[in-house]
Amino acid sequence: MIPTALSNAADLKSPSDMSIQTLREDTLRVLREWSSIDVEQERLRLDYLKFVNSFDNSVDRSCRVGHVTASGLLVDITTGEVLLTLHARIGRWLQLGGHIETETDLSLIDAALRECREESGIDSLNIDPVPLRLDRHEVPCSDGIGGRSVLHHWDVQFLVVTNNRSHVISEESADLAWFPPDSLPQVDSSVAALVKEAGRRLSGP
Repeated sequence: MIPTALSNAADLKSPSDMSIQTLREDTLRVLREWSSIDVEQERLRLDYLKFVNSFDNSVDRSCRVGHVTASGLLVDITTGEVLLTLHARIGRWLQLGGHIETETDLSLIDAALRECREESGIDSLNIDPVPLRLDRHEVPCSDGIGGRSVLHHWDVQFLVVTNNRSHVISEESADLAWFPPDSLPQVDSSVAALVKEAGRRLSGP
């Protein structure tokens, strides 16, 4: 459900404001150009467009009804195995990803690639600029200044590949491990769907 609230528009004067707007415009472009994979994902894509258009800071964690995030399913291109993180706070196996850093990220795919590099410790990564899936989920989320509230993450999920398996566990992970797609640990349905779609993409025409 899209929050029924007025756009929190503000005068865009500072460099950070302009960075947010550049990232918001890039996110809108990615969503408009993406050909969704099924009816459910198409419905979600339209919800994303409505949400991002409704809030000027929709790509930043300062938007406290929810915000866009970026993640990547990291696949070893030689074996097909996927790198998942056991999230230290959430306690579930997930793909790599997180908040957009509006001060430094140049685009949505830049955010996803940075998150994958930070959380895997692997620099030699390549990202497919076409999203794999969208996933909107409710989470307890920090505002970056000491507060925390429950809101929606509007996650845009990408395929990231590497031939380097030398990962390093970051402070955000309780564990980090490679798994064959047909032998995953206990994961939620969104991660299972993401792994399945990555397999389709990699074996496609």
